[in-house]
Amino acid sequence: MEFFNFHTHQFTNQSNVLELVNQYPNEFDASIPFYSIGIHPWYIVDDRIDADLKIIEEKLQTENCLAIGECGLDKRIEIPLEKQIIVFEKQLALAEKYKKPVVIHCVAAFQEVIEIKKKMKISVPMVIHGFSKNSQLANQLIAAGFYISFGKYLLRNPELKTVFQNIPSDRFLLETDTIEENIQQVYDLASEYKNITIKELQDIISSNFEAIFRKNKE
Repeated sequence: MEFFNFHTHQFTNQSNVLELVNQYPNEFDASIPFYSIGIHPWYIVDDRIDADLKIIEEKLQTENCLAIGECGLDKRIEIPLEKQIIVFEKQLALAEKYKKPVVIHCVAAFQEVIEIKKKMKISVPMVIHGFSKNSQLANQLIAAGFYISFGKYLLRNPELKTVFQNIPSDRFLLETDTIEENIQQVYDLASEYKNITIKELQDIISSNFEAIFRKNKE
């Protein structure tokens, strides 16, 4: 693995890239080698929640399913937050049961996500994907035990440079999500911002991958 793409919606089948492809329970594609699966807060459908959770639990027991998610909370959508919290907590319980990391979608609900982690005493790694906020929030998340993944906004927003530079080496991952740029381009910018070589960055990501995805299997 030269490159690890922590979160993408598109499988590109490159031999030097390990891609964690986001899957939805009702649209599952068995041909994707490694994936995460979860109920995204945008796609909570009342009469499908139980069926979706059943599919997720089934897949979590397989080797190819590396994580649960993306799941989380989003205050900018019409689905009531209370309902989102119920669905999120059910998925976190499954993550704990099967010792799988969690890919988190969070919009304007970081305090709630931190509180839920604390309340449920979640021990598996939780990774905030697509981070775009300030250093104060990043530090708060890291202090609460979260990992942070950067991608789209790192490429689009120069103000994230100092935020990213201050993230401890053992607490970040890189991703593409839905952008056209490839993961190598994200690595290029990340290595420039951290003032390290691509090889050094690859070693850091590889070490973080092991800590997040392999440690729970021991």
